[in-house]
Amino acid sequence: MLTLTALLFSVVPNGKIFAAPWALSGDVGVHDPSLIKEGNSWYTFSTGQGIQVLKSDNGTNWYRVPQVFLSPPAWWKTYVPKQTTNDVWAPDVKTYNGRTWLYYSISSFGSNTSAIGLASASSIGAGSWRDDGLVLRTTSGSNDYNAIDPELVIDASGNPWLAFGSFWSGLKLTKLDKNTMKPTGSITSIAARPNNGGAIEAPSITYRNGYYYLFASIDNCCKGVNSTYKIVYGRSTSITGPYVDKNGVNMLNGGGTILDSGNAQWKGPGGEDIVGNNIIARHAYDANDNGAPKLLISDLNWDSSGWPTY
Repeated sequence: MLTLTALLFSVVPNGKIFAAPWALSGDVGVHDPSLIKEGNSWYTFSTGQGIQVLKSDNGTNWYRVPQVFLSPPAWWKTYVPKQTTNDVWAPDVKTYNGRTWLYYSISSFGSNTSAIGLASASSIGAGSWRDDGLVLRTTSGSNDYNAIDPELVIDASGNPWLAFGSFWSGLKLTKLDKNTMKPTGSITSIAARPNNGGAIEAPSITYRNGYYYLFASIDNCCKGVNSTYKIVYGRSTSITGPYVDKNGVNMLNGGGTILDSGNAQWKGPGGEDIVGNNIIARHAYDANDNGAPKLLISDLNWDSSGWPTY
């Protein structure tokens, strides 16, 4: 999508360079977007009733199409009884082994009684999502982490993994079975913020030139123009870590180099999704529209030392 490369830049107060995102139009209201291209069509899956879906025929003009779940599967309430009806968070959509996989989370705000679920389809365009049930769960008092914000990651050898986590003891990673696409084996910690109230979530991992790059959202979302969300990153030669930032600080110890802290219009960017190695989607709160969360898409570039940049 190089024809959409943004050439305008602005400097935000902390000195970070903010690249102008793609010029989007239409319905761009999202939170925690996951971006995918299928054929000539683009889709964005996001937090909301039944998992909200936007479609674009060119990557820039967007319109809303039917949600994935018209009504909540009965098993959701078994694991998350206080979930607001059909309120689904932070989906992640990817293709693997000829099928499209849609991970998502259900929870209630501020609680780690949560669950990650899975749906799949032969293609997005075909629809007919299959309910593949529970992937993993956490419960208050039993787990020191939170089963939300799932991210399907394919390693350099073609093996599937699931990254996830929000606050508590941080971000986690577990290997998936290629057939069931559900966890097999142990859970590894890959990032945390022990001295910052645990404020890290929304992992997104991509592989490039011998390194796995972990992107995450830190600080606080969901407060409109008062949101303090920021996107940070680190890298590792192993998918299980350790991930370190540009200063060599381990992300388990609160490390993370800031990629995006927003600007005068776009407050609290986060909930990021890395598509391939050259596109980043995220939401930010529009200060010019009463803090409404909207979709931002930018080209993701890499410097001469192999670190991501706009």
